[in-house]
Amino acid sequence: MRYCSLGSGSRGNATVVESGQTRLLIDCGFSLRATEQRLAQAGLSARQLSAVLVTHEHSDHVKGVEGLARRYQLPVYMTHGTLHALRDFQAPVEVVQLDQGFTIGELHVEPVAVPHDAREPCQYIFDSGQHRFGILTDTGMITPWIIERYRALDGLFLEANYDPHMLANGPYPPSLRARVSGDLGHLSNQQAAGLLAQIDRSTLRHVAIAHISEKNNRPELALDELQGALAGWSGELHLAEQNQGLPWQDITGMTQPLFAHSGSR
Repeated sequence: MRYCSLGSGSRGNATVVESGQTRLLIDCGFSLRATEQRLAQAGLSARQLSAVLVTHEHSDHVKGVEGLARRYQLPVYMTHGTLHALRDFQAPVEVVQLDQGFTIGELHVEPVAVPHDAREPCQYIFDSGQHRFGILTDTGMITPWIIERYRALDGLFLEANYDPHMLANGPYPPSLRARVSGDLGHLSNQQAAGLLAQIDRSTLRHVAIAHISEKNNRPELALDELQGALAGWSGELHLAEQNQGLPWQDITGMTQPLFAHSGSR
C-alpha cells in the first residue's frame, strides 16, 4: 500500500492511494492537462485510475474532476451534499453515505464527517486489510469523532494549514482570517500537532504535512510544531508541497523521508 501527492495547497489538491491494482485519486483540484502531467510525473496514466473520490466542492479540490472522469470514464464518489453543491455535474456519481463504508477493488474506504464550510464535506480512511491510511485536510477543528476514527493508522496525510501569528499579521482581510481560523475552516499547526498527541500512534509510521498555506505558514514552522508532538516517535515525517507534491511513499515499510524525525526540536 502506498500513496503520493500530486500537489497540496490552496491552488490545487490531488492524492493517489494505491493497493495492488487499485488506484484511487482523492480530489482533483488541477486542470485536466495539469492533472495528466502530474500523474505522468508519478509514473501513472489516468487510465490506470480506478475511481475519483471527492472530499468537498471547493474549486481547489474539484476543478478537474468532471473533465477527468468524463475523458477516462472514471466513477466519481462524493456525498449527496457535495453533489448538490456542484449542481450541473456531468459525470457518473456514486453517492457516499457518511455512516457507511464501501469497497473499491482492493481498498475499503471509510468516509469521515468533518467540520468545514462546505455542503457535506468528508475525509477518508483507506484499509487494505493489512494497513490503514488516513487523509485529513480542510477541517476546522479536531472533534472526538475524528480522534476516534483516526486511531491505529499506518500513515496519515494531515493538514497543517496556517500559523496563527502569521495569519493574524498577514495579508488576509479580517473576514477571511476569521474563516480560516474558525471551527469550519482549516487546521493550524498547533491543532494538527494536538491530533497527533491524542491519537493512538502505536502503528503509525508515516506522517505527511499537507495543505500548507503559502501566505500564512512556512514549512519549518509546521515541521517544528509537529515534531514537538511526535517526541520519541520513530516514524517518518514528510512534507507535501503545492508544486512538487510528494513522491510515492510505501506505508508497508520505511522509505527515504524528505524530513527524518529525530525526536528533538
